[in-house]
Amino acid sequence: MTVRLGIDTGGTFTDAVIISGDSIIARAKALTTHYDLSRGIRDALDQLPRDRLADVDMVGLSTTLTTNAVVEQRGMPICVLLAGFTPEQVERSGLRSLIEDDPIILLAGAHDPQGLEAAPLDEAAAVRAIEQHGDNVAAFAISGMFGVRNPAHEIRLRQLVDEHSGKPVTCGHELSSALDAPRRAVTAAVNARIIPFIRQLIEAVDGILEGYGVHAPLMVVKGDGSLINKRTALTRPVETVMSGPAASVVGASFLSGAKNVLVADMGGTTTDIAVVRGGRPTVNPEGAIVGDWPLMIDAVEVHAIGLGGDSEVRYGGGVGIAIGPRRVVPLSLLAHQHPEVMTKLEYQSHSSSNSRQNKFVVRFYENEVLLKGLNDEQRRAWDLLGQGPVELEDIVARDRAAARALAHLVRKGLGIYSGFTLTDAAHVLGYSDHWSRPAAEAAARIWAGQMKRVYGYGRWPMDDIQAACREVVDKLTLTICSKLIEASLPRRYTPTRKETVEFARRLTSLILDADEAERGLVDLSFLSTYSLVAVGAPAATYYPAVADRLHARLTVPDYAEVANAIGAVMGNVIQKAEIAITQPTQGGFRVHTREGPRDFHDLDQAVSFAEETAAELARALARYAGASQVETVLSRRENRVDDAVDGAVFFDATVRAVASGRPRAVE
Repeated sequence: MTVRLGIDTGGTFTDAVIISGDSIIARAKALTTHYDLSRGIRDALDQLPRDRLADVDMVGLSTTLTTNAVVEQRGMPICVLLAGFTPEQVERSGLRSLIEDDPIILLAGAHDPQGLEAAPLDEAAAVRAIEQHGDNVAAFAISGMFGVRNPAHEIRLRQLVDEHSGKPVTCGHELSSALDAPRRAVTAAVNARIIPFIRQLIEAVDGILEGYGVHAPLMVVKGDGSLINKRTALTRPVETVMSGPAASVVGASFLSGAKNVLVADMGGTTTDIAVVRGGRPTVNPEGAIVGDWPLMIDAVEVHAIGLGGDSEVRYGGGVGIAIGPRRVVPLSLLAHQHPEVMTKLEYQSHSSSNSRQNKFVVRFYENEVLLKGLNDEQRRAWDLLGQGPVELEDIVARDRAAARALAHLVRKGLGIYSGFTLTDAAHVLGYSDHWSRPAAEAAARIWAGQMKRVYGYGRWPMDDIQAACREVVDKLTLTICSKLIEASLPRRYTPTRKETVEFARRLTSLILDADEAERGLVDLSFLSTYSLVAVGAPAATYYPAVADRLHARLTVPDYAEVANAIGAVMGNVIQKAEIAITQPTQGGFRVHTREGPRDFHDLDQAVSFAEETAAELARALARYAGASQVETVLSRRENRVDDAVDGAVFFDATVRAVASGRPRAVE
């Protein structure tokens, strides 16, 4: 019987499970250590039986690290080479706000929609850019105008980077075959930015598995819930964006045994909501939308919101209490790891309220490329963090330059602030007890004082932190209810994000309104034919109240706290290839392959060639990604118009091949 080891490295916790067949043999949970990922993974595996680890045939890894990096706009410095783009297209893509000060180089050279060269590539300018920026970036992202119709310029630019830099390269045509040059460029840029994140994680896992004598293949969960081997993940890490949410959906479906469910996974950083119909998670037909970034990757349709145990509880203006989306270190955890913080919290709790209280800065992530780009003041601030948490109120009073440098480290993802969180409120109310309750209580007193004295908000008695924390939990319950409804709405009724949010708010008010007179004659029900399945460490704490308010059937299955790790070993390897067929001239048909366009005079011959090429490419990708016993399914989508005079008129077609197989036991 196959023995599988599932590992999930999340934003807050690292989980691990051993599964034999469909039986869960052992499970473990440890804190994720962002500054040294191997430590958190080792802490989790240390809790598993060594004799069963020796039996492992396959290792599955899911992670929220790449997703969180995109949401929080963290990433390595890159250089983007764009062939045939205009400044207006770059502006429309949002690339500049994504990569900030990193270089974006616009090069002459483009293809037209038919795959013919519209302008030659300026190779000399490309070489100058590569040599100028190569030493200061971690990777290159390349995208060419109509590169999916003819990737010749992207391939040549890759060759030039290899020759003159040797840094990792991401080409847009390798990530998606769909048109939309600006969006494809963003996807390539995101991929290049997060290569070091996934490399660090995979190297950490490899080293630890070796130490435990585990020599099984390492597979990584993609955003659609399928698996790829580590070498594929190292070149296309953007496909692992939404890996954690996808694994949680797969794991929750397995644990619940239900076919039609609404899955809600509440972690430390985000809450991820997804619909499962007929036992299959719904895949977003438009690709993943992560934070503000629309990415051209296959992904489970997940409604991800910045609402987790580590979400900062703050003043939200007209809405009063707001939760998230910023992630901070809970004060209960900070004091647990650094007991010296407790004295400072006690002092702050008896001082005049100000907005900088409860704020400490700690190291979060370490990367040599980012550290190399620090100036002297920022490097001094980094060294200061090496001595332990830095109290923001104190450093602002003593050394403004150091405070500014610390803020820069936080923006770059090297540091992170602490703050009052849902986790702290849970400790105050007795829902949690794994970290420091005294620190949580001190942080709650400070926060409640800030809300009343700094922002003029708060209906609770001055020193009643229990009442203040209950109001936080009530706000959380209402927020989750609204988000569950929002994620469940059909898109055709709410075409824009703003309309969706407002419609969900009104529906939530109607459903939750206990006053029959206020509801009028409208009787609304939620999830009448679906169950709500809640997973994640905080699920059992918060979701019973949510289900009660929504009158929904709730399942918090056994092992819900490690659902992601379970889902990490349940998928198959799935790879697809799409090839477009166009008709540039009457009676002439062009097949657009990765090697360039190929012309035919007969449509059937063009289709046959496209199907053969797509199937061969999909099978090759699946085998490269670690699949065994590959099966391939072909489909075709045609754009035709039936004309009364000319009959059926062909415009274009897309041939898709999907190859799948179980992960190989031996690489």
